[in-house]
This record gives sequence, structure tokens and C-alpha cells, in this order.
Amino acid sequence: MHTAERYHDISCGHRVSGHESKCRHIHGHNYRIHFVCGAEGLDNLGRVIDFSVIKERLCMWLEDNWDHKFLAWEQDDLMLRIADLTYVWDRPLVNGEKGAADAMLTESIVWTPFNPTAENMAEHLVTVVAPVQLVGTGVTLLQCKVEETRKCSATFTKDIEL
Repeated sequence: MHTAERYHDISCGHRVSGHESKCRHIHGHNYRIHFVCGAEGLDNLGRVIDFSVIKERLCMWLEDNWDHKFLAWEQDDLMLRIADLTYVWDRPLVNGEKGAADAMLTESIVWTPFNPTAENMAEHLVTVVAPVQLVGTGVTLLQCKVEETRKCSATFTKDIEL
């Protein structure tokens, strides 16, 4: 089988709810996310997919949805409390606009249905995001590797069903 791979770098915050050590704290990473795509056959030019399509469909999804945002598990009690605090306190105007702090919070936090570990992020990208983003291309995201640092990464590989 032929595959085509492209990676993309984003900066993003998270915390791992229930973690036994320092990853339970609010922090962030400069992530490198690798996408490995496959197809039943090559196109008429001899490619799985043009690399620019991976960029347009998957890398730009990362840019629009996770880059410079904070991933928070929708069941994370600490993050829910932090979010609630912003609505309870009287907030000063931000850039002279009433309600701008609420808008900034809404834009900054991405509530996820999973605890945002690298493993869960990779699985979500393969099983939820890619099927929608790659519709009509004839290509499947077979594998995604999420690097939190140059030394630490997690990979999710799809059961091959091209």
C-alpha cells in the first residue's frame, strides 16, 4: 500500500484531568501532528493524494479549530469551574467592548468529548475529523501521530478498511 504523509505544527493548551503528576496542571505544547493518508490505488499522476489537499483539508482544520486554543474535556471539573467563574464575576470591559471577555473565553476554549491526551487527540483526528474533512477525496486517514515534544508522542492507527 502507498501512503502520503504530511505534518503540521500548532501551539495549543490542555490539561490531563486525573493525571497523577504535573500534566494535571494547565499547560501547553508546540505540537507536531503527522497525518498518514492511504487510498485503494494511486491517481492518474501516481499519487495517493496531493500534499496540498492534506494541508487544505487536515492541516487547516487544525489551524482553524485547535491552534492557539485550549482543549478542555467537557467532564473536567476544574475547567468547568474556571469557565463558570468568568460568568459569575463582574468583568471589566475588554478593548472597550462589553461582553468581549465572554466572547474571548468562548473562542479560546475548545470543549472536547475526551480527556485531551495525545492518544485521544490522535484517535479523534482519525475517527471523527478526518472522515468529514476527507469526504470526496477517496483517501482515508490511516494514522495520526501527535508529538507533544520531540521526545514524546502518541499514535493512533485505524483498522485498515479502504
